[in-house]
Amino acid sequence: MSEKFSERAKEVDENGSFPFENMKELQQSGYTALTIPKEYGGQELSLYELVRFQEVIAQGDGSTALSIGWHMGVVRNLHEANWDKETLEEVYGELLKGALINGAATEPQTGSPTRGGKPQTTAEKKGGKWVINGHKSFTTMSPVLDYFLVTASIKDSEDVGNFLIPKESNGIRIEDTWDSIALKGTGSNDVYFEKVEIPARYYVEKLERRKKVNPWLLHIPACYIGIAGAAQKEAVTFAKNYSPNSIHGTISDIPSVRAKIGEIELKMQTAKHFLYSVSKKWDEADKEQQLQLLPELSAVKLVVTNTAIEVVDIAMRIVGARSLSAKSPLQRYYRDVRAGLHNPPMEDMTIEQLAVKSLNEF
Repeated sequence: MSEKFSERAKEVDENGSFPFENMKELQQSGYTALTIPKEYGGQELSLYELVRFQEVIAQGDGSTALSIGWHMGVVRNLHEANWDKETLEEVYGELLKGALINGAATEPQTGSPTRGGKPQTTAEKKGGKWVINGHKSFTTMSPVLDYFLVTASIKDSEDVGNFLIPKESNGIRIEDTWDSIALKGTGSNDVYFEKVEIPARYYVEKLERRKKVNPWLLHIPACYIGIAGAAQKEAVTFAKNYSPNSIHGTISDIPSVRAKIGEIELKMQTAKHFLYSVSKKWDEADKEQQLQLLPELSAVKLVVTNTAIEVVDIAMRIVGARSLSAKSPLQRYYRDVRAGLHNPPMEDMTIEQLAVKSLNEF
């Protein structure tokens, strides 16, 4: 499946389109339902298994991997959010059939929700319904979502909540605003909710000021190390086959090139060990131990994403000027991995978490 994604990635990137075929194949394969808990009919995929799968998908197409990764994490987190049982069963039932869901949290005025800004999107109770009004940006997978999980401020209150909004609800408007040069195929458009009415029970969760530990965000570094893996393969394959007439053999015999290939392998091994070990640590920890893992989870994202950027850069140095050709996938990998710097958690917040951890321990 990943190979098919790779074949389509160039066209999706050049056209700035959405990988509809990839999403359809993931749905038909049952992949999109794997993180549903077993008690609701899913496979309850472990964190370690998820990051391994996401890495492979990203080797084919980073946009597809990041998009479906958000869905996979949200699906698993629903069970931890204390939703109304009837609503949870209803949504999991649709997800088992292949429905797609993602959060709509970021807003132009508030920036990343991880910074703590209060949503300007509002929710007002009117009779037995909630009425949602607002504007969300960077809503990944917007062209194919069946459910939007929208953060909104409760009118005449200091509370903030999550509201489940099915795509068929009246008043949803998606504007094709995604013009990023990186991960062009994520469909992270602006979505407007204009007097959208939903049942009272679709107010699914009151959000606490204290952020929950969300291990499923490791789908983000898994995506970028997958892209780096694709760049590694491209560079090594090139080195083994490129033979200018100025040398005997191929450039893979040149010591300086071999040093770069070895450096890439070292960086990839180091990053993967960090990603995999923390994932397994989460899977094997009890509830109390998991609460202490936030700094490590954040550190994984920082280290792995920065490593992925470094790997792609070295890969391009091996290939040389050809890596900047529109025909080379390396220029796409170069653009795509840069997007990781702007995914949560942000680098400065991670460094602060690590500082707090260290100051408390010593």
